[in-house]
Amino acid sequence: MRCLLLAAVTWLAGNAAAEVVDSDAGGFTSAHDIVIAAPRERVYQALTAEVGRWWDPRHSYSGQAANFTIDPKPGGCFCETLPDGGGVEHMRVVFVEPNRILRLAGGLGPLQSMAVSGAMQFTLTTGEKGVTKLSYRYTVGGYYPQGLDTVAAAVDLVQLGQLQRLKRYVETGDPESPGT
Repeated sequence: MRCLLLAAVTWLAGNAAAEVVDSDAGGFTSAHDIVIAAPRERVYQALTAEVGRWWDPRHSYSGQAANFTIDPKPGGCFCETLPDGGGVEHMRVVFVEPNRILRLAGGLGPLQSMAVSGAMQFTLTTGEKGVTKLSYRYTVGGYYPQGLDTVAAAVDLVQLGQLQRLKRYVETGDPESPGT
C-alpha cells in the first residue's frame, strides 16, 4: 500500500491538481463534487450495495473488488473479505440518510495502520434534469511521524479515482469505461 501511495504522489506531481482543501502535519481534508447522470436513488444503490462492482481492486488487500461490501446502517461495516476467512474493516458506517447522506469513520488503506481517525461523507443532491451531485468530503486527523500533509495529495488522488470509477459505473455499467 505504501508503494501505491508513493506512486500516486509521483503521478500527481506531474499530472493533476489535488482537491486537498486544507493540510498540515496533523491532518487534511479532501473534497470533491462529482455530477453523475442518474437519479440519487441509483447513485446511492451503486455507492452502497454495488461497491464491489466499481471499487478499484488495485486499492484492496485481496486484489478483488468483489470482496468489498458496505452495510448501510449505523454500525455497518465497509469491509473486505480476505482468503482463508480473513477480512478488513476499512471503515464503520456512523450516519445514514438513505439516498441522501452516507457518513463513515476510519482510515482507508495505509491510514489504517497510523494513529489517525477520519470522517468521510457522501452527500447526494438532485440537480437539473435529474442528475445527481455527489459531494464527497474526507477529513483525517491524528499522528503520523512524517506528517499527514505528506500523504494528503496521494490519498486525495486515490479517492478521486474511486469517485470517477463510481461515476463511470453508474453512467455506463463499466467502471473502466473511458467514455465519461
